[in-house]
Amino acid sequence: MSQFTVYTNTNPKTRKKFPYLLDIQSELLDQIATTVVIPLTPYAIASDQTITKLCPVVDIQEKKYVALTQQLAGINRNLLGPEVVNISDYRTEFIAAIDLIISGI
Repeated sequence: MSQFTVYTNTNPKTRKKFPYLLDIQSELLDQIATTVVIPLTPYAIASDQTITKLCPVVDIQEKKYVALTQQLAGINRNLLGPEVVNISDYRTEFIAAIDLIISGI
């Protein structure tokens, strides 16, 4: 599994609000059954609540999504759906968002 890969959310209870999950866990930990993900929500749902540094806006298949970094979670890898795209071009933004959560900077 590749870090910063977006997967389809297979959970029927949450996939309408969070259609995608972004895997942010280092590939060095691929042997672990769980991974850390950030839910992605359509921009139209969260645009008025977006703190840009905390919640990077990304383009996936020509649509905008907000990464809800404050809702990151660990899940079992077998709950991830099909791979959609790798967005490692946004790596700097995600590292900054996680740093904001941890250090407040």
